[in-house]
Amino acid sequence: MAALGDSMTRAFNTCLLAWTDCVRNSWATGTDVDSYYQRLRKPDIANHNFALTGARMKDLPRQAKVAVASRVDLVTVLMGNNDACSGGTDVATFANQFKEAMTTLQEGVPGAQVKVASIPDIYQLWDVLHTNKSAVAKWGSFHECDALLANPTSTAPADQQRRDAFRQRIVDYNAQLAAVCAEFAQCQFDGGAGFAARFDPSDVSTVDYFHPSAKGQALIADVAWKALGS
Repeated sequence: MAALGDSMTRAFNTCLLAWTDCVRNSWATGTDVDSYYQRLRKPDIANHNFALTGARMKDLPRQAKVAVASRVDLVTVLMGNNDACSGGTDVATFANQFKEAMTTLQEGVPGAQVKVASIPDIYQLWDVLHTNKSAVAKWGSFHECDALLANPTSTAPADQQRRDAFRQRIVDYNAQLAAVCAEFAQCQFDGGAGFAARFDPSDVSTVDYFHPSAKGQALIADVAWKALGS
């Protein structure tokens, strides 16, 4: 098994040591949460986490090549958060980059199952935490997703339009994940289950109020497993 993606799949900011990856809590490959890997109930299979904190979709083809070199039979993909937060990847480019990665997997490990999770509805971060003074302070300090979280207490039309545009970009990205995945027989998309999942403040790391907490990682695992199975 190989997990591809970004900091969400690396379970960033879920260990006692802040600002580090903590793959034992990863929704995909973790051993300290009821992860996708744990739910396979196959403890003898190799378990690789090739995700990269900070990665955007343009890095997925490289990660796919690493997965191919490892001759895996199952691949999980959760990618796109950083593309949305940066505002720097247009939808067509995002789709082409994902298709390149899928082509690499199809040609390199044609028998492998590829399980693609939809990008979560990150807009919820603002919705559930914009009245939390600690969250607002850390968003202002760390600037991890200004496309959504800049001026979080503002009710000005321009700020709400920016947040709405951010959410629409994720909707558009997920539509492309579904469309491209449908072109490959080995690919299964979660049907938007990840995007539809609701979370609360306890599912978010209090280190940065951006990444999922260990509890949030468990929620992602549960949603992905129910939608994608083994």
